[in-house]
Order: sequence, then C-alpha cells, then structure tokens
Amino acid sequence: MLKKLSYILLSALALTSCSDTLDDINKNPNATETPLAPFLLTGTLKQGADLYWGSDNNFNSSLLFVQHWAKVQYTEPDRYDVSNNSFTYLWNAGYSTLITDLNTILNFPDQQANSNYKGIALTLRSWTFLLLTDAYGSIPYKEAGLKVTPAYNTQKEVYTGLLEDLKRAQSLLATTNGTVTGDLAYKGNIAKWKKLVNSLRLRIALRISDREPALAKQAAIEATTDAAGLISSNSEIFQFVYTSSPQQNPASAWFETRDDFRISKTVVDKLKELSDPRLPVYAQLPSDASVGKYVGGANGLSNSDANSQGFAKTSKPGSYFLTSASPAILVSYSEVLFNLSEAAARGYIAGDAEQLYKSAITASFNQFGITNATIISDYLDQPIVKYDAANYAKSIGTQKWIAFFGQGLDAFAEWRRLDYPALTAGPATVLDGQLPSRFFYPGTEQSLNGTSYQAAVAAQGKDLLTTKLWFDTK
Repeated sequence: MLKKLSYILLSALALTSCSDTLDDINKNPNATETPLAPFLLTGTLKQGADLYWGSDNNFNSSLLFVQHWAKVQYTEPDRYDVSNNSFTYLWNAGYSTLITDLNTILNFPDQQANSNYKGIALTLRSWTFLLLTDAYGSIPYKEAGLKVTPAYNTQKEVYTGLLEDLKRAQSLLATTNGTVTGDLAYKGNIAKWKKLVNSLRLRIALRISDREPALAKQAAIEATTDAAGLISSNSEIFQFVYTSSPQQNPASAWFETRDDFRISKTVVDKLKELSDPRLPVYAQLPSDASVGKYVGGANGLSNSDANSQGFAKTSKPGSYFLTSASPAILVSYSEVLFNLSEAAARGYIAGDAEQLYKSAITASFNQFGITNATIISDYLDQPIVKYDAANYAKSIGTQKWIAFFGQGLDAFAEWRRLDYPALTAGPATVLDGQLPSRFFYPGTEQSLNGTSYQAAVAAQGKDLLTTKLWFDTK
C-alpha cells in the first residue's frame, strides 16, 4: 500500500513538473502579460455599437416608434403587436455583456488597467445604463453585477447616480495616466473621452430638466464649465466605424438578405415640407425608375396594406446607412449643440439659444456631407425652420428628431421628452391610438428576478408599452 501511494505521489509530481515546463515553453516572450483590458475595451465598443444600431433596439423597434423607418412586410413591430420577448437584447447584452465586461476592467488592479482604462470603462458603463433606463425606466443599477437578483433603482436614482459616476470618470481620465490601446472609437485620445463625458453629463441634465430643474441646471453648468470641454466638432463625435463582413454595419447585413423596411412617409413628408437637402441622404429613390421621386412607407399598416404600397415604388433608407462601413453614430456634435441651445433657452447656461440651434442644424448637414454655405443659409432662413423662442421645444424637438435619423434609441428618448414632432399612430396599430412610451421588461425578469421586478412595476406603473417613464412628464 505504501509503495502504491508513493507511486501516485511521484506520478503527480511528474505531471505537475511537466505542466510547468509546458507552460514555460508555450509562453510568447513578445506578448503582454496583461492583455485583457484592451481586448475587453475593443469588444465592448463593437458590441455596444451593434446593440445601438442593430435590429432589435433600433430599426425593428425604436426607429419604427419615432417613424424614421417603416415596415413593408412582417409589420407586427410597426403596429406595436409585440411581447415581452421583443426587447430582451438591449437588457441581456447591456447587463450580461457590456456592464459585466466594463465592471471587469473597473475591478482590475492598477497594473492590469491604468486609470484611463477605468475612466473609459466607467464612461461606457454610464452610457449603457443611460440607454437601459431611457428604454425601460426603473432598472437594476446599484446592485447590477453584485447580486444574482438585484433590486431595481428608480429612474431618478439612476440618472442622478450616473451624474456622479461621470464626475468620477472625469477624475480618472488624464493624459498623464497612461496609454490606452484597443480603443476603436477615439484611438486612445483621452482629451476626446473627457469631452464625451461632459457631453453625456449635459444630456442627462436635460433628461431630468422637467423633474429636477435645480439639479439639471447645476449639472448643465458643471458640464459646460469643465475645463475639458464638450464635443466641439464633427471630428470628435462618438462613433464606431465598421469595415466589411463580418465586421459590417448591422443594417447593411440585414439588407443583404431581407427587404422589409423603408424610410417612413412621416420623415419624407417632413423633409419635403422643409425642402431639406438631407432627403437624398436619408432615402434612396424607388427601384422603379418610373416613380422618379422619394416615397416613404406609411407606419402602422396591416401586412396586406403595407405590401400593397409596392416594394419597387417605395424608398429604402439611404445608402449612407446601408453600406458595410456605415458608421454607428453614438453621440453626435449636432446633439451637443441642440442640448446647449436648450440649456440656454431654459436659462441654465449663458448663450444664444437661436444661434446654437442654427449651429446644430449646420453640424447635422455637415455630418451628412452637406457643406454648401448657400444651401444651409437658405434652409435656415425659411420661416418654418426659424427658431421659435416662444416654443423652443417645438423648434429643437423637430430638428433634433430629423438630425437623429437612424439613432432610434436616442431619437425615441428625446421625442418622448420634448413631444415634437407630433406623431400619429398608424391605422392598424394595437394601442388604441397611442404610441409606445417605453420597452417591455424581458419576460425572464418575472421568473428570475420576480420580487425586484414586482416592486419596480408597483412603483413605476404597469409593465405596458404605454406607461410613461419618470422623465416623460407630458
């Protein structure tokens, strides 16, 4: 027995020694010892762009709700005939992928992720939480990633918490705090990340403005007076640039095999009304050359009525949005200028609200390749476009809705907050003439986190598409 035990111990020692030797042999002397932070950063940027611009959260839901796109077949999402399984991707990818990976970076020791990595991770996590609360309302925030069944926080708690998180992110970011690799958005340019932080702080300030005006004003002042500044040109927009398959724009991939979306008639009619030169960017001419003009698809139709509009006689979204390398715009310069205009109009900050409004429209034109000064000036001089100080929400809301074309989640949030333009539900929609005000919680929350889910619904209101969220006061 002793002999047998000795043999086992010797065998185990030999195997251990062999394993150690193999580990040494298999080490790459040129590889970094701590590669995870760059890899996780690259992954979250790509996955975040896919989440924001992909079908589930964008063109098969929020872009339909704000009537940027419309469906010409399989029209159930355009009629709001959806279930609590329809909005799982934003929730699941947001929590199990993005927030989990970003928390991993935040929890790394300093030698594995310098403070710039952690500042970027905190910024991206704040952006992710912002998308989640804008869409669903109350969400797990403070306990997210810490408990299997985290409690939900109210939307007010999430927004105010994110303002503090972004302050902390700003304090972590500095050009002297180490280099960053794996950054496919800003290529390690920390000054641009700091501008993004302040731009998000300003966005949140306006989200809470109708509920907490004093805090909103304070947040707007802090964001606009911070020495790092805000996004200040189209070269600084926060975006993810796709390449070719399989790393292509999600809408491009969709249209390679599907043909069930068109630009909405609502957008086409508005752009024609305004003689807006963005129309040929946002839309393609119908494939039937005899039509010879841009024709949008109506929202909220039955399958048969949607089909009868004619696949060849209606306009697909513009090729700007449907090529493999089309960028995923996540935070634009024009949005920042619109936010500055509104902050000035509300008296939160000093500034010329009208001039900032004009600059925001100009930035949107430039973003889409329209740079002719005469064309821009003529557009801005139209009475129907001119800034209305007595109803800044209408002026800013309408133009922001146009500028956000393709950015469904943020267009949906701002349309609910500003209530412009006035949209009408389609004839075959199922919400008694109402438009959606939020996403359903995923059905799995009821079974896996039922106690927290029930408490959130009791406080916020029924888990319906028509339940207004805290920030949506009108």
